[in-house]
Amino acid sequence: MPQQQSWQEMSNASLEQWLQRLETIHPREIELGLERISTVARALELLPVSQPVVTVAGTNGKGSTVAVLEALLLESGYRTGTFTSPHVLRFNERIRVAGVDASDAEIIEAFTAIDAARGAISLTYFEFAALAALLVFKASAPDIIVLEVGLGGRLDAVNMVDPSVAVITSIDLDHQDWLGASRGEIACEKAGILRESRPVVIADSNPPPELLRCITEVGARPALFLGKEFTLAFAQGRWRAVVQAANEKPLELEPRECGSVLPENICAAVQAALLLGIAFDEDTFSRALARALPVGRRQCRWIQGRDYVLDVAHNPAAVGKLLEYLQLSPCEGRTIGLFSVMADKDIQSIVDTAVGHFDAWFLADQPKNERAARAVDIAALLAAAGEGMVSTSKNIRQALRRAQSIMSEGDRLVVFGSFTTVAAVLPLLDPSGDSCAGAYEGAPDQMDKACVGRDT
Repeated sequence: MPQQQSWQEMSNASLEQWLQRLETIHPREIELGLERISTVARALELLPVSQPVVTVAGTNGKGSTVAVLEALLLESGYRTGTFTSPHVLRFNERIRVAGVDASDAEIIEAFTAIDAARGAISLTYFEFAALAALLVFKASAPDIIVLEVGLGGRLDAVNMVDPSVAVITSIDLDHQDWLGASRGEIACEKAGILRESRPVVIADSNPPPELLRCITEVGARPALFLGKEFTLAFAQGRWRAVVQAANEKPLELEPRECGSVLPENICAAVQAALLLGIAFDEDTFSRALARALPVGRRQCRWIQGRDYVLDVAHNPAAVGKLLEYLQLSPCEGRTIGLFSVMADKDIQSIVDTAVGHFDAWFLADQPKNERAARAVDIAALLAAAGEGMVSTSKNIRQALRRAQSIMSEGDRLVVFGSFTTVAAVLPLLDPSGDSCAGAYEGAPDQMDKACVGRDT
């Protein structure tokens, strides 16, 4: 769609046409900074936000933390507004009100208003999405808003909103070109979401010293740390936690089986809810965990006697956690990997982490995605590490079919890597086997564009 088209000319455009346009109107896919988006937000009278806001940053675990927090708030009787990124199957996943994805009409109306208000200011795809979320929330008036940081924190678009509670999940190396070369530097970027005299939850059990310094300098309080103010313990495949309630008395969570959502992220969500003054009982908590099933995060499917696990693990730390999860619940047969990731990731470290855990590898190109690593390059790293059966395919569809062709009953296929990898596989699994959380809405050659956003 031509770049020069104005919002007036888009009056009858579909959501897909709007999204195609947003991919072209800014010269860079990512441009961190708050000045441009804040100017447009003020023009739209979106700031300050009147509702309580929880902002979640971190390298891994943001989406799962948001999912648990949203579910817990909903089960406790609160109407939520949630913004996440990137999406897996449909853009609408990014903006949710009361647990329901925003409609095409709501998003188009928001895009139209943003385009009219921005004037000569150029906005990125992600900035349009963040503003659209705030417009939808303004119209729907949720009780509590939950925002997921796209990249970093300090200069990320959602940081235009002052959080009532900040949450920082795990801190690991990723996006070093944007955030810094060390965990300490990355932690300081994520600490940019902190505000003076506002509480912060730290769900990294080994935070770098730089993060502690940032918290002190900002004056964020109270600061609740995993392993100190709230604790987590494991025994025989079960976990139990003690968190801090609003009255500062410890609240013990009943022991539970380890599931698809990391207990660390569950505890971060619970601690954030308690800081908001949310009260809940054990039954409410159980119902929340049952409904908190974020797409593409250790998503499990059982199809014709074969186990499928789909996870958007795309850095060494996330892959390590995925492998721990697989070891806790081993399959009867072979474990097969289907992997594709962006070229700017630390692929060598991912390979080093995963070596010895898969009986066969199926690697795929993503021909419509310029950022994706080439399958042959990943194959070379696996070969150098001594991995035996490695197959390369021209696209993810072909890799999936080849992997399925060697699977027997009891085998497990682990689909992991970038959001685009999971997004391409989900619609290809047999819907009659209840294997899809949804269907990709678009042409097959557009699948690689399904996950435009930050952390892919």
